[in-house]
Amino acid sequence: MGPLVDVDWLRQHLHDPELRLVDCRFSLQDPQAGRQAFLAGHIPGAVFLDLEQDLCAPMRPDRKGGRHPLPDPEALATTLGQVGIGNAHHVVAYDAPPEGGMFAPYLWWLLRWLGHERVSVLDGGITAWKAAGLPLSRRPTPPPPTLFTPKPHPEWVVDAEFVAQRPEGTVLVDSRAPERYRGEAEPLDPVAGHIPGAVNRYWQEALEPSGRFKPAEAQADRFAGLEGELVVYCGSGISAAVNVLALQLIGKPARLYKGSWSDWVSVPGRPVAQGEG
Repeated sequence: MGPLVDVDWLRQHLHDPELRLVDCRFSLQDPQAGRQAFLAGHIPGAVFLDLEQDLCAPMRPDRKGGRHPLPDPEALATTLGQVGIGNAHHVVAYDAPPEGGMFAPYLWWLLRWLGHERVSVLDGGITAWKAAGLPLSRRPTPPPPTLFTPKPHPEWVVDAEFVAQRPEGTVLVDSRAPERYRGEAEPLDPVAGHIPGAVNRYWQEALEPSGRFKPAEAQADRFAGLEGELVVYCGSGISAAVNVLALQLIGKPARLYKGSWSDWVSVPGRPVAQGEG
């Protein structure tokens, strides 16, 4: 199974006993919006996982680790087990692309980081489900709790020290909007700009206007010329997962700087670049 499934596949497999469907909708501007949207109508059988309450550790007072720190593997495993996700289940994550299309890919990355390979993103998310005229439910029906045993891949994640001293040939990919990369706007973090040497590949350019992922050929064009080890970052390590998934579609592995820009600027004196390049 690849990293994406479409609405037709999900419709056919919605009642498979091994399927676990996770609603990941969230808003950085309104942290309650995702849960409220879930209660107002979700794909039948889905459980809800909250980005900040369930899928990240709390932000530290000094902001080190960024706005959405990597969760403790055992704590995350407990959360997954509580909503009925075990090691044998096929997890399908969805959100509401295109604007809210970063959260399901983040859960896809997070589960794979935990050693769970049976995970996919619903291509087009609940937006595509609704467009197909398929039903929604307002009644949460969580499966019974189970056990999830994590087998994390620490080598998939890098920290600020690695980024600062990265080996020659490492390509640093900034996934934020171009105006944030250039330092012309910064709505979330106290310093504007980008890590020196990073190239910009905006995460939303991985998606069609419909919110579905562009085909592999288009993803290859987006990343053409980037050779060597790829390290991807964004504002807090969430939207960068979209680019990690896009790279997966063309067979290119990438590591994640999970703390990302919000971690980088948590220490005064780290170098900052603005403009192009």
